[in-house]
Amino acid sequence: MSKEESKSKKQKRELWGVAHIYSSLNNTIVHITDLTGAETIAITSGGMFVKADRYEGSPYAAMMAAKKAAEIALSKGIVGVHLKVRGVGGHFSPIPGPGAQAAIRTLARSGLKIGIVEDVTPIPHDRTRRPGGRRGRRL
Repeated sequence: MSKEESKSKKQKRELWGVAHIYSSLNNTIVHITDLTGAETIAITSGGMFVKADRYEGSPYAAMMAAKKAAEIALSKGIVGVHLKVRGVGGHFSPIPGPGAQAAIRTLARSGLKIGIVEDVTPIPHDRTRRPGGRRGRRL
């Protein structure tokens, strides 16, 4: 066995993770796990980086949350992530909030490789009665 063959066998495998991005109108949560989803590597939210509640769901707060989560993941040896983007879903909006796109862009720019991008918003197949009553939600 030559030196090059033994070197290639001893090469460390790349560690990949899964970035779960939950984005509503009120907040954005970036949660990076291992490939099974059982072990949490980093978790941050928009509310950790802004002072006022109304800014938690903003693209800026999502960007800061994703940046911090990526730094933690890179320091623990993660080189790439598969993305699972989730909106509120259910009876409510299936569209992710304004922070989702900013979080994805920031993860890509932070040096992490991006694998599969998947939308995992829960969509009802048949439903119980929607909240609000017969006359709808009155403001």
